[in-house]
Amino acid sequence: MLYLYLDESGDLGFDFVNKKPSKYFVVSILVVKGHEANRRLINGVKKTLRRKLNPKNKRKRIVSELKGTKTTIEVKEYFYRQVRDLDLAVYAIILNKRRVYSSLIKQKSRVYNFIARSVLDQIPYGNAEQKVELTIDKSKSKPEIVEFNDYIYRQLESKIDPAVPLNIYHVNSIEHCALQAADMFSYAIFEKYERRRDQWFKIVKEKIKYCSVYLPDK
Repeated sequence: MLYLYLDESGDLGFDFVNKKPSKYFVVSILVVKGHEANRRLINGVKKTLRRKLNPKNKRKRIVSELKGTKTTIEVKEYFYRQVRDLDLAVYAIILNKRRVYSSLIKQKSRVYNFIARSVLDQIPYGNAEQKVELTIDKSKSKPEIVEFNDYIYRQLESKIDPAVPLNIYHVNSIEHCALQAADMFSYAIFEKYERRRDQWFKIVKEKIKYCSVYLPDK
């Protein structure tokens, strides 16, 4: 069974004159093979929250979610030690937003879906003998969810054995520890390109199987 956790870092704002959007937009997918690895991944996030962010003597304000943007490198390293030996891999595409066609700037949903599909195309599905579950941090409206799901189902039907079910879930990351783990890896890639800081990236690099900058031709 394959568990896929999709997360994005950065934003899809394109007004570089009047606002300060991110220069890059990262879509990454954390691929976890097998139920046991998935269980241990979730427990790794819970353990990090419990021991490092919510220790018994410092519980005035409970931290309910592990986030790459708000976590110190020491906590990140602790988290990674919990999951390093698991059968998991990260696939990501980094969009250089200044290179996006002007005609697509107002079609953010289309851009997002295309990048997500492009990442999914890089994942090997040969080990998916029972089921493939794709879980996404819930941020879309209902029509956008329907559009995304239909698009992804069409794109993956030729890659996954028809006998293997494909389920897509949109879940709030605060309610799903594995999505929080995906955020930690995604932020490592985003931070490297957006801020030229690669300390965290170097630590998790061994788990990043595919990482490519998408530069659409003008």
